[in-house]
Amino acid sequence: MSDGPKKRGDGLRQRDDEYGEVREPETFRIERLLPGPIERVWSYLTEPEKRRSWFGTGRMELRAGGRVELKFRFSELSAETTPPTKVDECEVTGRITRCDPPHLLSYTWGSEPDVSEVTFELTPQGGEVLLVITHRRIGDRGTMISVASGWHTHLGILTDLLNGGKPRPFWTTKTRMEEEYGERL
Repeated sequence: MSDGPKKRGDGLRQRDDEYGEVREPETFRIERLLPGPIERVWSYLTEPEKRRSWFGTGRMELRAGGRVELKFRFSELSAETTPPTKVDECEVTGRITRCDPPHLLSYTWGSEPDVSEVTFELTPQGGEVLLVITHRRIGDRGTMISVASGWHTHLGILTDLLNGGKPRPFWTTKTRMEEEYGERL
């Protein structure tokens, strides 16, 4: 674990409470306190164009059993457009396992035999919203580091957008987070 704030690629400090953690085997959990109201945050999880601005676009049938199609193009998430020897585009499919708008969304991620599950929990806290993301059934350490650094980076961009700021650089942040989670996990 780190003793203090880490310097972000955009010159800002990374607080220790922004890091996610492994609380049980094969499970990563990360939290963010975001500006509300809850319906606004929910829309960034579920509406394709808003979700595209921080994560990935694609169709999502908001009901248990509904299909999820996520299409990622990472170079479109910030002004930093050149990926460093990484895949810039990918698609993930899944099925919604639980949906209770605007408080809970859970869906499978990927396909057999490597299917995992992502759960988003939203809780109002005054004018803010606590977003908790739990990603379960992550098979190995390398995947865990990739998942942890990915969620950390995407949530940083979502936080920037919801606060009216410019999104932090995706690739620089993701690469740095891979190194830091490699040390932390």
